[in-house]
Amino acid sequence: MDAQKPDDDTPPHITSATLTDVARAAGVSPITVSRALNQPQLVRPGTLARIQAAVRATGYARNAAMAGPRTAAQGATKLVALILPTVANPIFADMVQAASDKLTERGYQLLLGLAGYELWREEILVETVLSRRPDGIILTGTLHSDNTRKHLRDAHIPVVETWDMTASPIDMLVGFSHEEVGHTVAARMLEKGYRRFAILTAADPRAARRNQGLQAALARQGVSVAATDVVPVPASLRLGREGCARLLAAHPDIELIVCSSDTLAQGALTEAASRGLPVPGQLAIMGFGDLNFAAHTFPPLSSVRVDGNAIGALAAQAMLRRLLPEPGAPAARKVIDTGFELIERGST
Repeated sequence: MDAQKPDDDTPPHITSATLTDVARAAGVSPITVSRALNQPQLVRPGTLARIQAAVRATGYARNAAMAGPRTAAQGATKLVALILPTVANPIFADMVQAASDKLTERGYQLLLGLAGYELWREEILVETVLSRRPDGIILTGTLHSDNTRKHLRDAHIPVVETWDMTASPIDMLVGFSHEEVGHTVAARMLEKGYRRFAILTAADPRAARRNQGLQAALARQGVSVAATDVVPVPASLRLGREGCARLLAAHPDIELIVCSSDTLAQGALTEAASRGLPVPGQLAIMGFGDLNFAAHTFPPLSSVRVDGNAIGALAAQAMLRRLLPEPGAPAARKVIDTGFELIERGST
């Protein structure tokens, strides 16, 4: 006996369809779908019609969390989301562990999401995470799309941005100024007599801010960066070595390479050693992050130390003060500057 078939006019649906499913069905990018749903006036009529048809065909339902604040009846989920660009960069490990420890002590669980380094990916992830109705969200960085900002404000939950500084945080902020890192590195390296600077950087918006700060401080002293080499994210030793080789091939007279991470700097040290270039006698190398290997390279790597443990712990504490307010306790500070420290070692 044949199995009963659905009526011919029953539209096909994808269970729990995602924004990516809609994009695939419409033949467009996920960010175009997001734009069509949030700012349809910016999308061409023909494209908008295809996306609307794909929404109906897939059964995609806009995240209910966008509709407004959670009601008392819905209760707490005991989930706090932490959105990172990647777990390939060990600089974030201390932050994740510290935040998780603080939240777990108070009965909350950490939901980790990886957004990459593109604003549209973060936008989609934030929308997906909000559908789980977390009690709060911790973000990496302060650069977000307008839609992401709107979604987070409409969700009416605590938000903590981290690893950066801005004059207009979404809610709370724990981090440091990347521009000031650039200024500090430039000032100190100029004091040491370096004049031929090069930059080896990953395509990371926070690294870009440090580079802008470095270049601005150098320019005020009449010094310009001789060359910049940009590598894909995530950074790796291989990319650092290859980037260093390109810089030296094009500008053999550079005196100092300022790297956007210790990982790239380790690759640059390896390339210099393979060429027999004395560091820092002929080429100096500066890193960022002060990772656990930085003091043990040969020569030991100069770097900028940031306290990921403090960032994670303070972000979690700020979140918990809002989620579990205690009578008489001070309110969570809106902005906390954790600062940084320039660590000079043998590579400079």
